Amino acid sequence: MTRPRGLSARVKLTLSYVGLVLVAGALILTVVWLFLLRYVPDEPLFSDTGFAPSQRDLLRAFAPPAGAAMLILLAVGAIGGWFLAGRMLAPLSQLTAATRQADAGDLATRVRMPGRRDEFRELADSFDGMLERVESQVEEQRRFAANASHELRTPLAITRTLLDVARSDPERDVPELLERLAAVNDRGVELLEALLLLGRVDRGGFPQASVDLSLLAEDAVETLLPLAEVRGVDLVVHGEAATTFGSPSLLGQVALNLLQNALIHGDPAEPVTVTTHLDHDSAILIVENGGERIDPAVVATLAEPFQRGTARIRRSDQERNGLGLAIVSAIVGAHAGSLTLAARSSGGLRATVRVPAEIH
Repeated sequence: MTRPRGLSARVKLTLSYVGLVLVAGALILTVVWLFLLRYVPDEPLFSDTGFAPSQRDLLRAFAPPAGAAMLILLAVGAIGGWFLAGRMLAPLSQLTAATRQADAGDLATRVRMPGRRDEFRELADSFDGMLERVESQVEEQRRFAANASHELRTPLAITRTLLDVARSDPERDVPELLERLAAVNDRGVELLEALLLLGRVDRGGFPQASVDLSLLAEDAVETLLPLAEVRGVDLVVHGEAATTFGSPSLLGQVALNLLQNALIHGDPAEPVTVTTHLDHDSAILIVENGGERIDPAVVATLAEPFQRGTARIRRSDQERNGLGLAIVSAIVGAHAGSLTLAARSSGGLRATVRVPAEIH
């Protein structure tokens, strides 16, 4: 934004100091006049004991030194005010320099203003915190864009390969080729739908209503029961009423994604447990599955987009697009809640969703 050039803050503060000194000097002279000189006679008095000067005599004698003193005060006020204003505004110069660096694209810059806490240093600390969050978000968006482009390119590359193979081999089984093309296309559509859902959550503004997490968990179990039967996994549900206020469709997606993730990545020999309950002012949804022991460092990355356990490869046909837990995290965050992922000591994963309970 282009603005016309005006007086700097330093000049304005200096002029304020000079004006303050001028007003103070004028007040002193006024006090002298009102309380001293007005009691002096208008004409000089001569007596045997001496000479008493008049007001005019005193003014003639007092005015030049008083004027000189005022000029000195103004000079001292201007010089001292310029120096003090510079010292006072030095932190703003640091902030301005850091802001320009950040505006130029250097989000790694920080003010890191030393000294005890005051208004300027609180502003600098807030600015540093803001830049840190912005840098983190920008870096996350870059990673997301890079991963998304890779994931979107994969089904297109597979489709092209299948078409090239079909073109070079006219006798290839056409129904089989069509089936494989349809499967690749379905995965591409699922990925695009997941990306659109993430964008919808980030924009916010979704309709909200009273929602019982236990009912959403039961719906998710019914929806994924065929997958559980195919994989031979037992589903155990402990559903107590846990009412919150939010989007039924988005929170239903949370329950569905968590349960699907548990079914796909868990050990089929161990049951998947779904639990809902109220904990003080929070509604809780917990999904647990058995399996191999998971490194805590890996668990910390599972809610990032396109992360699939310890590897970035598709392990089965049922495995989704790597956005399941990222979508859960985004939806829960949009509902002022939290998603906690923890490795179980016996192996497997525990996912805990905590959202504010509805206040009746």
